[in-house]
Parts: sequence; structure tokens; C-alpha cells
Amino acid sequence: MSDSTLTTLTTLPASAAIDEAIEAVEAAGAVIIEDFIDAGTLAGLWADLRADLERTADGDGRLVGEKTRILPGLVRRSAHSVTVLRQPHFLGAARHFLQRPVRAWLGEQRIAFVPTIQLGISRAIQIQPGVPVQGLHRDDTAHLRTHPGPESRVQVMIAASEFTARNGATRVIPGSHRWDDERGPREDEAVPAEMRAGSALLWLGSTYHGAGANRSDGPRTGLSYALDLGNLRQEENQYLSIPLDVVRGYPEDVQRLLGYEPCPPMCGLYELDDPMLLLRGKA
Repeated sequence: MSDSTLTTLTTLPASAAIDEAIEAVEAAGAVIIEDFIDAGTLAGLWADLRADLERTADGDGRLVGEKTRILPGLVRRSAHSVTVLRQPHFLGAARHFLQRPVRAWLGEQRIAFVPTIQLGISRAIQIQPGVPVQGLHRDDTAHLRTHPGPESRVQVMIAASEFTARNGATRVIPGSHRWDDERGPREDEAVPAEMRAGSALLWLGSTYHGAGANRSDGPRTGLSYALDLGNLRQEENQYLSIPLDVVRGYPEDVQRLLGYEPCPPMCGLYELDDPMLLLRGKA
């Protein structure tokens, strides 16, 4: 097992104080919140997303794994996402871990700047029967973070259907948010985040995790939303300041400098693809 003393995840009721959830995340890098969203919100999300999810093709094993469906842009597809973004434990944890003052000198004054938070992803992830385990990873790799260091992401995975060890519940290594970059994850260190539909796993971008193998006879569906540091973007908003038809008139190298080139491994994607395809009318 891990050299961490933690081998389980804490599960808290929806009535738990925000500070209690934060304390659990501080200790383990993740926590399960029961009844994270109410039954009406879950039903509304399913009603808005089901048809699009059913039309989504399985991945080909490159960006999206085989027998896996990812549907991006949930905030665009369902207004019930508003309830998720305002969920107190999610918002409270994001504010606690991400909105930490950064002090900088401005002339002879030292000023504390508090970063904002912003939506990083909102996507449905459905794994079909027969899917093998996903490699354990850190989601803040998207931001090319080094560890130990400040957090850049707080994320939730809402169980849209029941999560069990058998059907591929997300696996988490408790305490791995404290590891440096030399320490790699091992399968025997991960524990499944088993939870009923409507509950959610809340974790840090620095915590090692990955989907489990689906050995059941039905799909397992999760809805993942991430709040990221607000400074992880261009100083000027090029997407609003330069109309798309103007951008299309520039040479490709300039288009890429304007932000239409995705940054490895996965930042800046459009519908899980290269935004340059949108400029060429192929998206």
C-alpha cells in the first residue's frame, strides 16, 4: 500500500458544513458528498443530456478511450448546470483552495491580489461494459503544474448513475495531493469512490485518480465540472475582442498566436478537438 496513512475516502452528508468538507479534502485530496444535487436537478440534467449522450460516438482510443463517451459543454446544454456551479461544497472548496492571495510589489506598496475562479470543464463521461481501468493521473497536468505547489483546479464528478467498484467508479489515491513529481501512482494504492446517483466525488487537481474498469452489464455515467484559477488564460480576451471572421482572414501562424492552438496535453480544445478546425469550417 501507499506510504500515506490514508487508505479510505471520507463520505459526508449533504448537510455537512463546508469547512468539514474542506478539512477532508485537506487530509485526503478528495471527499464524497452524498446527495450533492437533489433528485430534481439530476432528473433535469438527464432530460437535457440523454439524447446528446446517446448520439455521441465511442472514443477511438486516442484522446477518448474506446467504449467511452465524452459529451463536453454541459453548461451550454443544460441550465441545471447552474445548480452544480452554485453547490456550496464545490464553490466553497474552490474558493478555499484557489482564491489564495498572491502578494506583489507595485512601486513601494505591496499589494495582495486574490485570483478569481472560472469554469474549466463541464462534461459527461460514460464508460461502457468492458472498459479497462484508466491510468491514474492528475488533472492539473492540463495546466502543466509542478508539485508540491499551489492548486489550480477543484473538480467534481457527479454520479449520474450509481458508482460501484464493479461498474467503474472513479478510483482515488488518498493523500496523493501531497506527493512530489518524482512519485508515481500504483494501482494497489487507489480506492473506488462508490456512491449512489446524485452524490459526487470532490477532489483537487493534484490528486491522483482514474476511472475503474467496468465489469458490469451496463454503462456508468458521471458528470464532471471543474473550477480553475482565473489567471490561467490570456490577459486580453482575444475571442471577444477579435471577431471570428477577422481571425479567419489572418495567416495560420497568427491564428495560433491568438489562442486557437491547443496547448498540450489538453488545454484550449473545442468540442474535444483542435479549434483550428473551427476556423477552417471543419468543426
